[in-house]
Amino acid sequence: MADHSPTGPVETGALMDYPEHEKTYSMFIALAKYGSLFCGALLVAMAFGFFTAAGFFSSTILLVLICAVGWALLR
Repeated sequence: MADHSPTGPVETGALMDYPEHEKTYSMFIALAKYGSLFCGALLVAMAFGFFTAAGFFSSTILLVLICAVGWALLR
């Protein structure tokens, strides 16, 4: 069997595109942050809609309100 492990130093490999890495990382952090906000707001709105007599439209308004306030706070 042929050995395909690298034999040279790591520094001789391709140059890294660090600005692209940082852009991708910041997009991942934003997705995680706002995705968590939406999941938490959805959980609260569903609990509000299912366990009270508020109904679907009131819980939808609560979801939008929580998302708006959370978005303003997380900016």
